[in-house]
Amino acid sequence: MSKAARKGLGKGLSALLGDDRPAFEDSDDGIATPSSPHSGRRLLPIEFLERNIEQPRHHFDEDALADLATSIKQKGLLQPILVRELGPNQYQIVAGERRWRAAQKAGIHEVPVVVKELTDGEVLEIAIIENIQRQDLSAIEEAIAYKKLIEEFGHTQEAVAEGVGKSRSHVTNLLRLLSLPEKVQVMVDESKISMGHARALIGAEDPLALAKRIVDEGLSVRQTEVLAGEAKGRTRREPRPGGSGGASSAGKKDADTVALEKDLSAATGMKVSIDHEGEGGKVTIAYATLEELDELCSKLGVCGF
Repeated sequence: MSKAARKGLGKGLSALLGDDRPAFEDSDDGIATPSSPHSGRRLLPIEFLERNIEQPRHHFDEDALADLATSIKQKGLLQPILVRELGPNQYQIVAGERRWRAAQKAGIHEVPVVVKELTDGEVLEIAIIENIQRQDLSAIEEAIAYKKLIEEFGHTQEAVAEGVGKSRSHVTNLLRLLSLPEKVQVMVDESKISMGHARALIGAEDPLALAKRIVDEGLSVRQTEVLAGEAKGRTRREPRPGGSGGASSAGKKDADTVALEKDLSAATGMKVSIDHEGEGGKVTIAYATLEELDELCSKLGVCGF
């Protein structure tokens, strides 16, 4: 990962670029103006900008774009677009394509930009990290982004997880989605099925047929897991009412449940257990001292002891 990218991970795009100063200063009318004419910040005609075809985000919600366009019409574009210069009057968008699209809808003729000298590799890295940190990517787009970081930059899954502020199991589980047929990935991308549904389909004999059943019959994730288990030739024992038996018993939990337990344990600093009970289940958090319980309450935003 580039030095600039590693420096700012988890701190927002301004820190990512090694510059914590405000890119633009707000004027009295709420429209951003360059804070310095010599700092790489400037206003450019919107037609000078072009999208980056390597941008990991491919889907832009039209309703959200319309809302942003309305806001831009009223208040101006308050956050600059990050670009790099390709040639005379030609700039490639590194981060901020959504703002650029909305500005066009709003009929804005000039947009505030920050111009940086960046290599092709740095452009891709920053675009991926910026989108992931803003949670702007679908599960499939995020998985493809992780794959690019690993294959094109030689990062390990652990390094990627650390770099984008996610758990190793989160990265691993998303990458596994890419083993599904392309049509199933499209269904996830279009929110026709959830990531939980998709994870249950991995390794199934005919994941596309099951995915269509999920949509047609409105199946839950647990129902999908049962069907996928049957398709793989496995039998799943129903849990006892009020108990934690069956597939959720200790030592018999599926890999995804175990991974989620580890993520929750890491997030809370306490042992977390997940037990499925029919369509629902329970999450158990074990604390060793009242101080730990008080800390958990604080993290949840409720009063402790």
